[in-house]
Amino acid sequence: MYYLMWALLLGLLAWLFHGLLEKQQNPNHNLTEISQQDGVREVVLERNRFGHYVASGTINGFPVVFMLDTGATDIAIPARLASSLKVNRGTPVTMQTANGNSIGYLTRLDSVALGPIELQGVQASINPGMNTDEVLLGMSFLKQVDFSQEGDTLHLRWHPRI
Repeated sequence: MYYLMWALLLGLLAWLFHGLLEKQQNPNHNLTEISQQDGVREVVLERNRFGHYVASGTINGFPVVFMLDTGATDIAIPARLASSLKVNRGTPVTMQTANGNSIGYLTRLDSVALGPIELQGVQASINPGMNTDEVLLGMSFLKQVDFSQEGDTLHLRWHPRI
């Protein structure tokens, strides 16, 4: 009985700490819309404990975790994740990354959503050299929204085209 009690206690502690660590990595797991006039959609992100803006979203309706990267030209998807997102490889290109040159593939995503902000036909690249489960949310998405930083929060606003 003592062994069972200790095993249950350790399992409970591991579960609690896992949730705490996950919240520190991605404090923006559940995004809510801030109401605006004229159809403007706004999302407010908190910086994580490492100083990055990480948030949950979707690509083509499949859940992903984004890391916002203003230094990335396109949305950059790890190759192993692209197949599970049903993203097809397009034109092969040589990519210049922080780790040097590599061969990647251009593609266009049907939809990309970050909370209530959803864009269609966004340029992306599939990068076989990325060893992460996070998708870099680059400028092909970010240039279509207004964003401003205030302290440890980032405001993203999408204005509908009239």
